[in-house]
Amino acid sequence: MNVQSKTSARTAALFPDTVDLSSPDALKSLIAQYEWFLPLRTMLHTRTGADDSRLKLLAPWRNESTLSAADIDIDQLSYISNEELIDRFLKEEDLRIVADEDDGTTPNEVQLDPDLEEEEELVSEQLAEIYLCQGLSDKATAIYRKLSLLNPEKSVYFAELIDKAEKK
Repeated sequence: MNVQSKTSARTAALFPDTVDLSSPDALKSLIAQYEWFLPLRTMLHTRTGADDSRLKLLAPWRNESTLSAADIDIDQLSYISNEELIDRFLKEEDLRIVADEDDGTTPNEVQLDPDLEEEEELVSEQLAEIYLCQGLSDKATAIYRKLSLLNPEKSVYFAELIDKAEKK
């Protein structure tokens, strides 16, 4: 027997007249039995919408009761609009993005072209292969020679590629 069934058994033993309050008929029978108990009248009014003159007369503030309050939409309470999210982000002092002044560039300066010197060329094996496929073997051999100078440990490999490019 689990804990919940033990608790239910104890409750039934202590309170044999326990009534299910979910049905309006059960509430009406309890109101007939306990006319003075206003929370029952409030619950009946909330569930059925029927007006109760005794409730209005004896407890006019009951309209403000938590029993008669409308259901709260939790999703609406936790919803944050985009504007609120941005405002919260901007209010956090540590989260602002600020350019460093130490790098020597001014923040208003925008560089559109890559910073390449005239002497530096882009060289790669893939570019040399593209030149070979296009029939530009002179450019391909020039790239392989530059790669051989940049990577002396692969000079034998590039020498073979140069020979193949010159034969084409």
